[in-house]
Amino acid sequence: MLNIQLATKYARAIFELAQEDNQLDEYDKDLSKIQEDVFNLPEAVKFFQNPLVPHKAKKDLLAKAFDGEISDNTMNFLMILVDKGRIGIFNEIYEIFTALKNAAQGILVADVISAFPLTKTQENQLGKKLASVTGKKIKIRKHEDSSILGGLIVTIGDRRIDGSAAGRLRSLQNTLSVQR
Repeated sequence: MLNIQLATKYARAIFELAQEDNQLDEYDKDLSKIQEDVFNLPEAVKFFQNPLVPHKAKKDLLAKAFDGEISDNTMNFLMILVDKGRIGIFNEIYEIFTALKNAAQGILVADVISAFPLTKTQENQLGKKLASVTGKKIKIRKHEDSSILGGLIVTIGDRRIDGSAAGRLRSLQNTLSVQR
């Protein structure tokens, strides 16, 4: 609970800075790069969460990894996180920042589960359809799960649309078992 509160505090700070600079997308790009290049690696997360590793070692690693690749403001933000001992919750900070950014830009995230990879055409058509239904811009996060057999399961916020073959079979099975 405390980590979420702290992550929210830092995410709001970087979000507000990005808004002031009118560079939400640029900050998101920087934070995404950091998340992908460092904080997607379990060993790196352990390194940054380890209180026995000196702050200087953490700062040096971040400076070498991202020198010239991210903005000075984003680098300064990382250094503050290290100084305050909060770099270990970077993933949570980035997740909250992304949610704030999406809300500010009127973007809804749709988690789409398919049995097979979606083609670009299918993804674009689905995005347009969901945008017309919701009245918002849609960002699709794709997931694959062969157990759904076919079709799609779409989750937007607390709404879930199960158009999968497995879901339809379950529905049919429930209907048949009720009629007995």
